[in-house]
Amino acid sequence: MAIVELKDVSRVYRNGDHEQYALNHVNLALDEGKFVVVLGPSGAGKSTLLNLLGGLDNPTSGTILVDGKDISTLKDDEMADYRAAKVGFVFQSYNLIPTLTVQENVALVKEIAPHPLSSHDMIAAVGLADHVHHFPSELSGGEQQRVSIARALAKNPKILLCDEPTGALDSETGVMVLKLLLSMAREMGKTIIIVTHNQQIAKMADTVVRVKNGRVVSCENQENPLTAEEVEW
Repeated sequence: MAIVELKDVSRVYRNGDHEQYALNHVNLALDEGKFVVVLGPSGAGKSTLLNLLGGLDNPTSGTILVDGKDISTLKDDEMADYRAAKVGFVFQSYNLIPTLTVQENVALVKEIAPHPLSSHDMIAAVGLADHVHHFPSELSGGEQQRVSIARALAKNPKILLCDEPTGALDSETGVMVLKLLLSMAREMGKTIIIVTHNQQIAKMADTVVRVKNGRVVSCENQENPLTAEEVEW
């Protein structure tokens, strides 16, 4: 069953008489509980796609259905509710608050999420139970990324949107983060959508979406995706 559907979606930026299509009449359907990788070069439209699904931007035209609801017509307050309830974000930059501990950074989502999960449980799930009282400056890059994942998980979203989540990590830590994200799809039924230019990550995906020049050029399901350990990094 599709949890995400884009129907003839375009995002156009205008500068005077000039129009630049970040997304150009995109049609796409993604099933619930899958590990999805969106591949494409810089400027292909990957991040625009992620921003539209996350409610951080609005389409110029077309319809975006998430969990059966048309988010392309939501008002600002309705969009805020959608972002709080349905989606979590993991970015290449960790966006942690430096003056708050690991526990406090993750617990922040309780202020906005309608059905949050235990921050303690989510921190333990990412292997940082011994770091709850540490500040971000006391953590490695991989540990900070795992805190950001714990925070996103604590929102209890149906969809987790990840923008180059391993781009700033070494290969060993990157594999650890990808294993965690994959387990969220397999064991928790979350829909994980990762945008990246890294072809290797696509080998782990249930679905691989290829984007070029603002268009979806292919969307393929993989019957036997590899595990993180099987991928040659």
